[in-house]
Amino acid sequence: MPHTIAVLPVKSFDRAKQRLGVRVDAPQRATLAAAMVGDVLDALREVPGLDGVLVVTAEPRAAAAARDTGAEVVGDPAQAGHSEAAQHGVDAALARGAGRVLLVPGDCPALDPHEVGELLARDAAATAARRAVIVSDRHGSGTNALLLTPPGAIAPSFGPGSLARHAGRARGAGAAVRVAPLRSLELDVDTPGDLAALRDALAEMPATAAPRTRALLAQLASAAA
Repeated sequence: MPHTIAVLPVKSFDRAKQRLGVRVDAPQRATLAAAMVGDVLDALREVPGLDGVLVVTAEPRAAAAARDTGAEVVGDPAQAGHSEAAQHGVDAALARGAGRVLLVPGDCPALDPHEVGELLARDAAATAARRAVIVSDRHGSGTNALLLTPPGAIAPSFGPGSLARHAGRARGAGAAVRVAPLRSLELDVDTPGDLAALRDALAEMPATAAPRTRALLAQLASAAA
């Protein structure tokens, strides 16, 4: 299996999740962002076939959480956006000898290590030298994870409509493209509807999944009652 590094871009918690608006106030949004990143980092540590994790961030709390789980921190002084931070992480992974990168978000706390491990194993059996696996969001239009072989196969371009954009870039670069829906990675959190979907999904998962996020969602629900 190729040397595989996960890249996790994390924006400053005080700037995170603003689309949750009045349903979740600013301090709660920051706490939620921190909880989700902590759960994602714990899950990534258990993914079979993953050789390392790079966290690209200017957020001190995210950097501390990363180091606590054995991840490496790459600074993000410009904070120019998710795609730029992801590319910064890709460059850092290349410098560390990665043959493949997995770009993952910090707001998918339901991430299942075994499901992601199966994604890596299936991709490792592919024969195309250049390939991109795109994990869609629950709406089927965004990108919640991007597995690239080699790491520089395409430049990441996250945001609305990114699934089609990534697929187009990959085909234009001569890479094989596969869209892989993974239930545990479909559940990112940007809107109140996403938060409700995550809450419903976690209710059906083992109690050990996403413990920080689960506890915070229970607190939010109790406060709203």
